[in-house]
Amino acid sequence: MDFKEVAEVFDKIEKKSGRIEMTDILAGLFKKANSKEIEKLVYFVQGIVAPSYEGIELGVGERFAVEAIAAATGYSTKEVDAHFRKTGDLGVTAEELLKKKKQLSLGKSEMTITYLHEALLKIAKTSGAGSSELKKKYLAELLNSATPIEARYIVRFALGRLRLGVGDPTILDALSVARFEDKSWREKLERAYDICSDMGYVARLFYEDEKRIEKFTVQPFKPLMPALAERLSTPDDIIEKIGECAIEGKYDGFRLQVHKSNGKVELYSRKLEVLTNMFPDIVEATKRLKEKEVIFEGEALAYNEKQKRYYSFQETMHRRRKYGIEEAQKELPLNLFCFDLLYLNGKDYTKEPYIERRKALERMIPQDSKVLKLSEQKIVKTPKELKERFDDALKRGLEGVMAKDLNAPYTAGKRKFAWIKLKKSYGKAVDTVDAVIVGYYLGKGVRAEFKFGGLLVAVYNTDRRKFETVAKIGSGFSEEEMVALKEMLDKIKRKTPPERLDYKIEPDFWVDMKYVIEVAFDDITLSPTHTCGLREEKGYALRFPRMLRLRDDKGVNEVTTTKEVIEMYDAMHKS
Repeated sequence: MDFKEVAEVFDKIEKKSGRIEMTDILAGLFKKANSKEIEKLVYFVQGIVAPSYEGIELGVGERFAVEAIAAATGYSTKEVDAHFRKTGDLGVTAEELLKKKKQLSLGKSEMTITYLHEALLKIAKTSGAGSSELKKKYLAELLNSATPIEARYIVRFALGRLRLGVGDPTILDALSVARFEDKSWREKLERAYDICSDMGYVARLFYEDEKRIEKFTVQPFKPLMPALAERLSTPDDIIEKIGECAIEGKYDGFRLQVHKSNGKVELYSRKLEVLTNMFPDIVEATKRLKEKEVIFEGEALAYNEKQKRYYSFQETMHRRRKYGIEEAQKELPLNLFCFDLLYLNGKDYTKEPYIERRKALERMIPQDSKVLKLSEQKIVKTPKELKERFDDALKRGLEGVMAKDLNAPYTAGKRKFAWIKLKKSYGKAVDTVDAVIVGYYLGKGVRAEFKFGGLLVAVYNTDRRKFETVAKIGSGFSEEEMVALKEMLDKIKRKTPPERLDYKIEPDFWVDMKYVIEVAFDDITLSPTHTCGLREEKGYALRFPRMLRLRDDKGVNEVTTTKEVIEMYDAMHKS
């Protein structure tokens, strides 16, 4: 399949806003792909070259792309920059300049999706001395062989700004429609994707033999999307919702998914990054387990042996480093509090009820392990018992508790009432929210010297599949944090709003949706300036929001939902 055909479909999708229309257009494209092409095609629609846990990123910035466009078209970088200032989109700039390029192409390659995928992988994997010039050369060669419309999407893809607005659910629907003319396979495809985090792989298996999707199971070294918790405000609400339940302490550390098979161990973050090399202590402890194949989850906390106390989240996060690992291991030894079992010696445990998963986990974790520990757990039947566990957890410095439905399976990638969190409050706040940064403001007055004045953040509406703004945050930053945030966000600045974002107010600079922060607040109000749960021209907004901390252990898919914000508003404003 030629990439030009793909680019033309992308152009059609860009002009549509309805999910049904997008699904039909995408399904038409998928019907033309064979089993060898569909994997790469799905990755292109997702805007990636490989599943996220493989850590393969193109690493192309705007300056880099400008120089590649100049090399391919014969225009100077100044001319490319000037054009970019007009369009605000380097993809459109590449397209328009290629239409009137100043030089002839000496040699072109056939731009099939297989050729393009291999070329992009080569760019992503190029490293070491001189790699920047090589990457620029490879991208320029791609643009030299591209038609103008292909160039638009190649440049956007390289920059990580595809702008299709197509979410994973739409891709799954389109795969089902492409093969069977309806969405009857959507649920099975989604489960397979949730338990391997590789939609391209799932699509290939589906095209080869759909029965492989029906029999799809958990497998080592293909990490599962982490199960997500709902929230309720009181012990009474929790018991009313799920009845007798298991209560576990909510540790303020970072979540790890541990995979072991035939002596090999890999550790994945909740964002599915490979962190194996950072935590040799956990790797060694896992290798000592007698089980040959296992996947389990735990919360890692740094422990102070002398003071017999656990470090804070910020201190624990110092263990996540690429250098000085041996020293950090000595200074901040980790305990991994294991709380769930997902796979053991060929058996997929995700379909088993929580109580059975817990029993198997208890049999597996050695009592004398200095690193691997079982999470605290107690089964309760009444709100009074739950409240006692919650108060005790707070006294011991934990964040709160997690209530777990004894009969629920592991809900990979889903936010369901199988798990319910009950957290401590900050000041008058009922809770905190996790929100994604979508833009930032320049500093004024005393903050002018830092060139940073605050953040615009958003939550996610699961019904509309859109991100919606919920707060403009101007407090909670130290001077050091303002400098660090400005530096961090400058690297992901963009001239246009992020895709799938609904907004009314605009920041000084938009940014890619990459970083999640935890936000405390005093109240939730109705506001004409924010789009969270917008109705009758007013949305929900956080009152007196302040940043508590950067949650770089959390992915954008884990931000608080609009539904949760509305539930918190209702709880706070009960008459």
